[in-house]
Amino acid sequence: MTEFVIAAPATPSVAIAGSQQRFPIRRVFCVGRNYSEHAREMGHDPDREPPFFFMKPADAVVPAQGTIAYPPLTQDLHHEVELVVAIGKGGVDIDPVTALDHVWGYGVGLDLTRRDLQAQAKKLGRPWSWAKGFDESAPCSPLIPASQLGHPQEGTVWLKVNGQERQRGDLADQIWPVQDVISYLSQSGALKAGDLIFTGTPAGVGALQPGDSVSAGIEGVAQLELTIGRR
Repeated sequence: MTEFVIAAPATPSVAIAGSQQRFPIRRVFCVGRNYSEHAREMGHDPDREPPFFFMKPADAVVPAQGTIAYPPLTQDLHHEVELVVAIGKGGVDIDPVTALDHVWGYGVGLDLTRRDLQAQAKKLGRPWSWAKGFDESAPCSPLIPASQLGHPQEGTVWLKVNGQERQRGDLADQIWPVQDVISYLSQSGALKAGDLIFTGTPAGVGALQPGDSVSAGIEGVAQLELTIGRR
């Protein structure tokens, strides 16, 4: 039996809808600018870019409910609603034709972003980690098993703040659909069971303020509702 010099941290996990069981999280990959209109609103040409990725800590994933703290070091916290893919079977160089066989289930998540820190990092040519990987930066709904849900290829993606719609798109608008994202990631290194993939957000990202009520969802998948807490 392995002995550690400090107490081993708990395994990060996400709830499963209708079950007491949980999905253990190994790594969290996020696809950047995977919707054309969002790429354009961020000042980029989506037709010239292969998919690219950044990561969040596994324990940044928290339940998408209750109150999420407004993070420190920012005055410009942004919302990004995304389809979340839970990998149940790993692999290397996965063929897009069979890639969906590796999916355990799906959920809806928010990629919360300290946009001002991200802008500073971009200007200086530095990594985005400080802007993307803070505590509670990846609220996620309970996962729905693909065995029940199937594999959604289309469906409205939406987000409202204080009842006012901010984001609206469709899964069919993804530049790189789920099977292609899985295949591309697996060319860089082995995907493994427990990996989560946040698959990108449609246009309409914007700032959140303390006290804001956020509701979001993906048609046929799940919905979430939470409040942004104090700074």
